[in-house]
Formats: sequence, C-alpha cells, structure tokens
Amino acid sequence: MRLYDPNPSVLRALRGSGIEVLVGVANQDITTLANSYSAAQEWVQRYIRFYWPDVHFRHIAVGNEVIPGDYAQYVLPAMQNLHNALRIGGLWQHIKVSTSVATSVMGVSYPPSAGTFSMDYMVPIARYLSSIGAPLFVNVYPYFSYIGDPINISLEYALFTSTGVVVRDGNLSYSNLFDAVVDALHASLEKAGAPQVPVVVSETGWPSAGNGGVASTHHAQVYNTNLIRHVLSNRGTPKWPGKPIETYLFAMFNENMKSGDAVEQHWGLFYPNKRPVYPINFM
Repeated sequence: MRLYDPNPSVLRALRGSGIEVLVGVANQDITTLANSYSAAQEWVQRYIRFYWPDVHFRHIAVGNEVIPGDYAQYVLPAMQNLHNALRIGGLWQHIKVSTSVATSVMGVSYPPSAGTFSMDYMVPIARYLSSIGAPLFVNVYPYFSYIGDPINISLEYALFTSTGVVVRDGNLSYSNLFDAVVDALHASLEKAGAPQVPVVVSETGWPSAGNGGVASTHHAQVYNTNLIRHVLSNRGTPKWPGKPIETYLFAMFNENMKSGDAVEQHWGLFYPNKRPVYPINFM
C-alpha cells in the first residue's frame, strides 16, 4: 500500500495488518528534512519507529513528482538525512529511501534503449540510490502516453492487448507500452552510472470516466486486469527478464471532490462509498 503522507490514523489502522507500506514525505516537508538532520531524526521517530515493526514499512518516498520544481534541489539531501536517521538501530536494512518521479524526467524514452535522464538532479540521485541499495520510484501511465500521441501509440499497445510485437529495439521486442517505459527508465539509470538500481512503479492505472470513450470502466478494467496478470507472472521486462516489477495501482478510491480535469476524479477501484467501480481480480 502506498501512503502519500504519514497519516497517524491510517498508520494506527495498519498495525498488525501485515500489509507492506510505501510511506511518503509530503512535498512541503522536503526542505525542512533536507536542511536539518535533527528534523529527519524526529520525522523517523514520529512516523516510523513509533509504529515499527507493527506496521511493515518497506519504503519511504521523499516527495511525489517534485523534479523538476522548487523542491528538486532538496530531494537528495532529504533522502540522505532520512537514510542516515534510519541507520540508527539498523532500520535502513529493512526500509529503503527514494523519491517518486514522473516519466518526464527522461528527455528521451524511445526507443527504450535510448532512455536518458534530462533533469540534472537525476544523475546524483540515481548514483546515491545505487550506493544504498534502493530502487527508483516512477509513476508510469500508458494512458497519458496514448492520449498524448494516439497516432503513433495504439490503444492495444497501451492496454496490454496487442497480439504481437509492436516495437523492436535491437534484439528486444515489446508488445506493451508499460514494459517499454520501464525499460527506458532502466536504460536511463544505466547511462547515469546506476545500472543495478531497480525501478519500482509507484503509480499506474487507467481512468474509468472523464475523457470520452478512452476513459471507461471497460478500458480501466482491461488495463488493470492485464497489468496485475503481467506483474504477477514475474516475467519482468525484455531488458530485465525474470525480475519482478514491484507495482502500486493508482488508486484505491475515486476522488470525487478533486479539482482539475474531470478524469482526475475517476482513477479509483472503488467509489467513496466503498462500492467497486468494476470487478477486479488481484490473483
């Protein structure tokens, strides 16, 4: 389960559940944690140690899609302070610190082998992740890729429903966009000097309404069902075969009060009243 901030009421509810948790540092807290090791120690004490091991924390994500932006320069020092705070008592061996980025941190993503980071901050972050044995969290949305370029990207390629190879990249073949994007990130990490850093997909999904026929319950069900089947198969990607892709579905609930484009309200598997938007099988 991914939490975007360490909400104490949610953390209390997770005690003893056995659910693995990726907990986020709120974007507005990044600067404070970057500038003060004592603040990082306090954050770890208040939100991690107080609940550990009753809450099974797996990762800490320093911010969500803050690179590029006003907080970008503070992400790495905040990660370093939090990691060092976790070293006390050896928690760093169980809980890895990283940050969650959008695929827009790549300047080039096609073909996948050409993947390259365009943001200056990403290279030192990638190398730091390599040094501490942590993954890079990336929000991967074939939906947005498709609606941004429907002439060159087919709906079938985005939905995992292509029946054959769509993209050939050297000796690698791709039948779905998800794998192609993840492997472009692998290539970007390789070029940044961090070839062993795994990619964790910290968000992915498909909206069930809000953008005509593309955002529909049928397409959302197809995408998420095929995604789950693909991830659980442990096939990995063409570049990283046989290596499981840790993946977080966005989102648990529709956000009917969310402002912005109508589609932003319809990513959930459930309505706010806990009724399912469409049937989904997680096995």
